[in-house]
Amino acid sequence: MSLATLRPHLAPTLSLAYPVMLSQLGHVLVNVVDSMVVGQTGKVPLAAVSLSVNVSTVVMMLGLGLSMGITPLVAAADGRRDVAALGRLLVNGVWLSAAAGVVLALFGLVVPPLLPYLHQPADVVALAAPWVRVIFLSFLPLLLFQGFKQFAEGLGLTRQAMLLSVQANLLNAVLCYGLVFGRLGLPEMGMMGAAWATLIARVLMAVLMAAYVLRAVRLRPYRQAAARRLRPDAAGLRRLLGLGAPIGGQMMFEVGAFGFSGIMIGWLGATQLAAHQIALNVASVTYMAASGIAAAATIRVGKHYGLQDGAGARQAGFAAYWLTFAFMTLMGLGLVLGRFRIPLYYNHDPAVVAQAAALLLIAAAFQVSDGVQVVGLGALRGLEDVKVPSVVALLAYWAVALPLGYVLGFRLGWGALGVWVGLLTGLSLVAVLLLVRFRRRPLVAAPLNESALAVR
Repeated sequence: MSLATLRPHLAPTLSLAYPVMLSQLGHVLVNVVDSMVVGQTGKVPLAAVSLSVNVSTVVMMLGLGLSMGITPLVAAADGRRDVAALGRLLVNGVWLSAAAGVVLALFGLVVPPLLPYLHQPADVVALAAPWVRVIFLSFLPLLLFQGFKQFAEGLGLTRQAMLLSVQANLLNAVLCYGLVFGRLGLPEMGMMGAAWATLIARVLMAVLMAAYVLRAVRLRPYRQAAARRLRPDAAGLRRLLGLGAPIGGQMMFEVGAFGFSGIMIGWLGATQLAAHQIALNVASVTYMAASGIAAAATIRVGKHYGLQDGAGARQAGFAAYWLTFAFMTLMGLGLVLGRFRIPLYYNHDPAVVAQAAALLLIAAAFQVSDGVQVVGLGALRGLEDVKVPSVVALLAYWAVALPLGYVLGFRLGWGALGVWVGLLTGLSLVAVLLLVRFRRRPLVAAPLNESALAVR
């Protein structure tokens, strides 16, 4: 498909994408700031943050994925101008997100006692356990934020969530600095101060995003439709779960692969684990930026799908592909050039810096694959195609990437580099398979039964 054909879709996609980019970046910038600040206190606390992030992010992504099932349904209903369906999606989406947040927060009571069984250094586990409890508690406000955010983004309203994410991250950075080091009149709490800063920032995000959706004049018709029945309905929840659960599973499989790779690297010691955390932090920033384009692809493809415009849906998807390819190519070049300087923002241990620089070279190599696979997922979500991509992710990461990484890293002695080469292979495989699926998938009219769900 030529660029000339796609040109009318580039500007609308970028207009939607850049606010979502900043909003999505908010989820990982919390970890970036925490790692940078805590890393100044030593490599063992930084390794503890790495272990905590590896464990908690897997669970967080499951919750985020569940909420992402809201967006393609909202986009399709908006394309049909179905106000009643949008009202039901608002109610069901918020209820589902709140319930998921409660469940994930309760996991914080179960996970810390299991950390010693991951065979990490004892001093790292001791610091990680209390951190995990607080971070899991923050999943409740985070999922409430997501429920309202995904509804607004499905309507193409992406800027409010962006502004809130920027504000919350600024608050997190200030609180993190103050609570970790005892500055700005705040108590000195060490690395736990970063966890409490994250919780406070996420509570603020949830309150302000809910206030926007519940008060914005633009959203009044949908609130009025939602007010007719504030209780969730089983059919609507099943529809959301039918999309959200596979999305959550796919995200959990992918992030879980990176998380388990961190656990494997932890078997090599605190130095390698700290370096892994640095490289993963940086790669996560570029990934979440690309996921903003993927979210725009979901909205644009979903809206054309709701209008039964198959050609428009395909063009919107490929426009997102080209934007992501260009962006991630530039990011890869930036990682190559900055691989020795970037780690110094986290830690000054020479061994940690050298190992992180080597890992950043591999991260640079998988930038395009990472971007192409996430935009493929976004485009397919717009077509409500989520089950096959989740199976692809499961097989590519857990049947290919992790076993290959283990063989290269431990059997052949490549260490952390071998584990990351396995991840590079898995990402590339997913990127190719999803691109082929999007190219070949027949575009049919979006199902029209959302209105039926709205009146039940």
